[in-house]
Amino acid sequence: MQTSRLMTFNGIVRIDMLVSLLLCSSTLLSTLLYDLFLASFTAHPSLRAAVVADLLAARSRDPACVGFSQCLLNFKGFLAIQAHRVSHVLWAQQRRPLALALQSRVADVFAVDIHPAAVVGKGILLDHATGVVIGETAVVGDNVSILHHVTLGGTGKAVGDRHPKIGDGVLIGAGATILGNVKIGAGAKIGAGSVVLIDVPARNTAVGNPARLIGRKNGEVEKDEDMPGESMDHTSFIRQWSDYTI
Repeated sequence: MQTSRLMTFNGIVRIDMLVSLLLCSSTLLSTLLYDLFLASFTAHPSLRAAVVADLLAARSRDPACVGFSQCLLNFKGFLAIQAHRVSHVLWAQQRRPLALALQSRVADVFAVDIHPAAVVGKGILLDHATGVVIGETAVVGDNVSILHHVTLGGTGKAVGDRHPKIGDGVLIGAGATILGNVKIGAGAKIGAGSVVLIDVPARNTAVGNPARLIGRKNGEVEKDEDMPGESMDHTSFIRQWSDYTI
């Protein structure tokens, strides 16, 4: 990969140019955005590596993704994450008004609101992505999958470190809400529609409102398995929860 160019099966797509054109407005000109994206991807090899990891995550985890070019051109979750990576660079450079302006524009165009200060790992899938909100002090690890209408938020007017910390390989189902400076351990699974207010240990499943942990039968220990953030397995917990089948 050269600078911010990504090779796809259908040719070369300039991710910096594409996102700049999608996000430009009367106040954020496409030329300004292009310069920002080009400079950020050129200066930070880790951003380029993260783009590739995110692209591979979408292709391998989303059955609706029929090719890399489809993700690059049309998946707003993927595009929103790349724009966030640049806003995060701007935030770290103390160019915070510009970082916040970019965040606001991403929220308008992609319906994804990620604060520029939030730390987001690589191999991230925002599946459908609409309504995802990630707060200022949130941390999202590597190989995490997040579905639409997920909130990683605070609990009120408290300041400081007030947002969730999401471990590697976590799967967060649609409509889940995780509030406060809580830790979601590596390989954990958050069921759709759950409201999580306390820590969730690694490789555990939390469901419900308020969320509760799904226990193992007779204290059995589940064998090591693929990280749910990568396997996208939303339903295996039902075997541990109930024998009732619809």
